[in-house]
Amino acid sequence: MVSLTQAARRPPLRRSLPLALATVVSLALPVQADQTDRIDFDVVLKGITAGRLTIDGKIEGNSYGANGVMKTAGLVGVLKTIRYDARVSGGYANGVFTPQHFAETALRSGNTTEHGIVYKNGKPVSVTRNPPRTPRDRDVAPEKQGGTIDPLTALYAVLRDVPRDEACKLKVTMYDGARRSQVALQAPQPAGEGVKCAGEYRRLEGFSDKEMAEKSRFPFVLTYAPTSDGRLRVVEISTDTIYGKGRLKRR
Repeated sequence: MVSLTQAARRPPLRRSLPLALATVVSLALPVQADQTDRIDFDVVLKGITAGRLTIDGKIEGNSYGANGVMKTAGLVGVLKTIRYDARVSGGYANGVFTPQHFAETALRSGNTTEHGIVYKNGKPVSVTRNPPRTPRDRDVAPEKQGGTIDPLTALYAVLRDVPRDEACKLKVTMYDGARRSQVALQAPQPAGEGVKCAGEYRRLEGFSDKEMAEKSRFPFVLTYAPTSDGRLRVVEISTDTIYGKGRLKRR
């Protein structure tokens, strides 16, 4: 609080005007609320729990961070036992995520692979893999992927709690270091006290001819339920996968 003595020592108007203007502008800008999310889903295939996805995410000021774990249960004849551990950090403003560092460790059939992407000004500038991966002609060049986000950021953007007026309003393009894909939500519809969205995951570039012929578009339905603080929370995603009917079901 300004004291009477401090008030008597204020600088002339011409010197204090810039500060006053800056204060007015800052008060006029929308306040960006921080949030912390604990996201925990069962992965269900053909009615059987086949894995688990967990994400701990946080938005604080103009930055965000997330840690995620995806592990399968190894259904015989369908999925191998796989585990992915990933983390990401970056900037956040006006609903837009801009990753800076993404790192992932994958464990498949006893083999460990490490993968990382470094960004500068929203563009991937470094993609690393250990052990190294032999490049393929179909790989998408990182220098052409400005504005894309990594897979973990995309998952967090889709699955985090949102205000009701932001439900089903998302379209992001992903780059995983070799391939480009897209996730979009649209067409909000009331569902009891919650909301349902039509969604689509689409393979764009870097996929093999076999993968594109097998399935290039994966429509899904996303269901939100209200939270105690007035937001909406994703409680289920249902889709057709290459393995059959699949769901992400909140634990």
